Amino acid sequence: MSWYCDVAFGHPLHGPYHDDEYGFPLTDEARLFERLCLEIFQAGLSWEIGLKTRAGMAWAFDGFDVDTVAAYRERDVARLLGDARIIRNRRKVAAIIDNAARVREMRTSHEGFASWIDAHHPRALDDWVALFRSTFAFTGGEIVREFLLSTGHIPGAHRPDCPTFARIADLNPPWMRSGLGGS
Repeated sequence: MSWYCDVAFGHPLHGPYHDDEYGFPLTDEARLFERLCLEIFQAGLSWEIGLKTRAGMAWAFDGFDVDTVAAYRERDVARLLGDARIIRNRRKVAAIIDNAARVREMRTSHEGFASWIDAHHPRALDDWVALFRSTFAFTGGEIVREFLLSTGHIPGAHRPDCPTFARIADLNPPWMRSGLGGS
């Protein structure tokens, strides 16, 4: 997805995301969960819409606190579906709530979401997709690929000549530690 390096340059939404978040390794549960949620919500839409609604989604989903979201009930679903600041799709909202419960379960099975990912790393993209589909709701190939790219688990978020690539390389992301190659 190295084309993102060209598209993002100077853009008011894409630029900061590209320069400071995309491809940077994440281990914080709420941030990993947020990134998965954002990928799910933007599915079928443009990433720009996802970025434009990000603040509203963070507010509506209680900062993507896994325990809070996992405890949502039908009244919360109704509240979310009536919130014009977010992408309103019943299947996606239901998936987010269900996925919060899955992430919470990972605390017991793997000591957390980041440890669950690490326990399965590295693997081929098709294997990642199968794993995510068997674990989470609403996670197709593109969602899984973008989640893994955006969280530094697979290479390809930036071209090697992109200044952000060097900043990420200094952090030794999972794909580099595993010897998966360059962008």
